[in-house]
Amino acid sequence: MAAKSSPTREVLPRDAVARGAGAPGAGAPAADGAGGRPALPSGPGRSLNVAIVTHAYYPQFGGVSEHVHHTSAELRKRGHKVTVITCGHRNHAAAAEKDVVRVGGNFLVPYNGAFVNLTVGWNVYGKMKRILSEGRFDVVHVHCPLIPVLPLAAARTAGDSVLFGTFHASGKSSAAYALFRPLLKKYHRRLDGMIAVSRPAREFVERYFGGEYRIIPNGVDPERFSPDKPPAGGLNDGKLNVLFVGRPDPRKGLEYLIRAMGIVQANSRSPVRLVIVGDGPRRQRYESMAASLPPGSVLFVGSVSPEALPGYFSGSHVFCSPATMNESFGIVLLEAMASGVPVVASDIPGYRSVVSHGRDGLLCRPADPQEMAKAILLLLNDDALRREMGTRGREKALEFSWSRIALEIESCYLQALRARSRTRS
Repeated sequence: MAAKSSPTREVLPRDAVARGAGAPGAGAPAADGAGGRPALPSGPGRSLNVAIVTHAYYPQFGGVSEHVHHTSAELRKRGHKVTVITCGHRNHAAAAEKDVVRVGGNFLVPYNGAFVNLTVGWNVYGKMKRILSEGRFDVVHVHCPLIPVLPLAAARTAGDSVLFGTFHASGKSSAAYALFRPLLKKYHRRLDGMIAVSRPAREFVERYFGGEYRIIPNGVDPERFSPDKPPAGGLNDGKLNVLFVGRPDPRKGLEYLIRAMGIVQANSRSPVRLVIVGDGPRRQRYESMAASLPPGSVLFVGSVSPEALPGYFSGSHVFCSPATMNESFGIVLLEAMASGVPVVASDIPGYRSVVSHGRDGLLCRPADPQEMAKAILLLLNDDALRREMGTRGREKALEFSWSRIALEIESCYLQALRARSRTRS
């Protein structure tokens, strides 16, 4: 959902940024929306058998895929058995996967300003029921639990397992939720615990189904994404690099960044290059738009491996995410901040959950190439300001480590299991 910015808002001048202007006291959002992350236990006390069900997973990259991969890895480090249940994908290497079960196949459909994953295949419901029954899981944790087909199948067939749901989506409205709310309510009531990745995500699902949600944000691996990582090949050639990372879906606003780069390149004191990492059905359209810019000033990299991605962040001078709506959080913002790269992003609710304007990044009116260009130029033309914001961003990103996020999720599991045990006794 695009935020309504003040009509008098301007990109902050250099001295205001240096004073750390922006949201007072802004920092990592706590589970209750105030203060720092809560204190957590050092150990689980027991080993759990956990199924994490997701309609989005590698090799399809995105926020949900990252969340599932990293939290499952951290939970395993803490002694839990974790099985990821997801859809099949034509590019996945089954032999190389461990503790991953795939059901059906993946199909991309346009929805909510993006292309989202839909699982298709024969008897998905029956296969999910068999997997969950045979697995005898203590916890079944479903991401986007009210979305067909795979997540909803798990919500319907979890049996006696403690059932958790994490809600990632945000937006102004959902025609699907409104239309199918009477049917979905009974599955929503089955959830023993509910998590939202941000306040906008919580407010979105609350609007249709009510309930109580604990806010546990997305995270980042501050060792994988670090200013010390060597730059990706070709980026360390003296040009200033503005980086975009993501599938170029309509709501990502890439066209506004391309337009902004025309202004940036005409006013920058040094040669500037836009680096676009990510692939999708609309790539050819954006390549055609970029053809109007000077030759060599836009680099379409396409998809890159997880091992190569950190080098694109560390090799960049500014990271820009021009999304126009429906972003509940923005893991890429944390990845840039962990890499010590200052952020320019759209002023939308999900991004305000991460970026403190004037302190560790700059927020601009959505779909406004002129304001976006002004913010990018402010950073590109001031080395000291880039370093200051990059340092502050790195400090904030450390508060969002995946190890800490997994601890909070584990705490939710144990609390729900204790409540179940008290109820039965």
